[in-house]
Amino acid sequence: MTGGEFTFSALGTTAILLVTERDALASAREALEAEIAAIDRACSRFRDDSDLMRVNANAGDAVAVSSCCIEALHVALRAARVTDGIVDPTIGRAVRVLGYDRDFDIVERNGPPLRVRAERVPGWHTIEIDDVTRTVRVPQGVELDVGATAKALCADRAAAAAYDATGAGVVVGLGGDIAITGPAPESGWPIRVTDDHTAHEGGQTIALRAGGLATSGTTRRTWVRGEVRLHHLIDPRTGAPAESPWRTVSVAAASCVDANIASTAAIVLGNDALAWLEERQLPARLVAYDGAVTVAGGWPADDSVDSMDAAVR
Repeated sequence: MTGGEFTFSALGTTAILLVTERDALASAREALEAEIAAIDRACSRFRDDSDLMRVNANAGDAVAVSSCCIEALHVALRAARVTDGIVDPTIGRAVRVLGYDRDFDIVERNGPPLRVRAERVPGWHTIEIDDVTRTVRVPQGVELDVGATAKALCADRAAAAAYDATGAGVVVGLGGDIAITGPAPESGWPIRVTDDHTAHEGGQTIALRAGGLATSGTTRRTWVRGEVRLHHLIDPRTGAPAESPWRTVSVAAASCVDANIASTAAIVLGNDALAWLEERQLPARLVAYDGAVTVAGGWPADDSVDSMDAAVR
């Protein structure tokens, strides 16, 4: 029996669902949509009733949140720990004052010069989570943004839920974040890795059987203030958009969350990214602004459909 596919808009990007069995598509789609709704209610920066926005709006107080929000924040804190703060969830204010203060589809692309001073973000150690009372507290002046890791977590959760519901092989893609679980096709799932997840040309095709793949970049979510081009990947050390030689970084790992953490960290780390990725033996593809491609950690160097089993060591 042939597989099935479903595509729709969600979380400010394109959601893609692939299954190995066509009769599994409806149940898998239901699982995916449920996970997307849960993450949006928990972590959206663009709806006032989300758990995250209620925490930000009540800084200084312990705010009761959903179990999904608690999980997403623990994932964000883990990202901060394993990257020594290079990926930090307290970038919320920095992103907002730079102009990314609403769903990106309606962000003003050109505007007047900004009159703000970029400074180091408060830091992930300022976040207090009480798992027993299921509350979260941040100090006054701290705003959270867990968009990147939360989207990757959503992909992982949705792929697992769809597999549990159907027993079929599943691929969930949310923009540049991809999670794979269940029995894969014999030759693996062919995945085109490009600077733009909506592109049909360029890039490189790889094959994955399980785990996750994430691409982070500085070319799609950009806007201009004055004559300065800005992007959404903030360097927590400066509170400004990361200055990086890489326009995109793609990483394969044991989960979409792990891949996303690494791809985001690599953009922010800039020239130090290759050594960081090699030390962790993470397969990665880094594209410079002139289009030059550098690979690390066993990522295939050519454009054949090479099988690459993702692993985190």
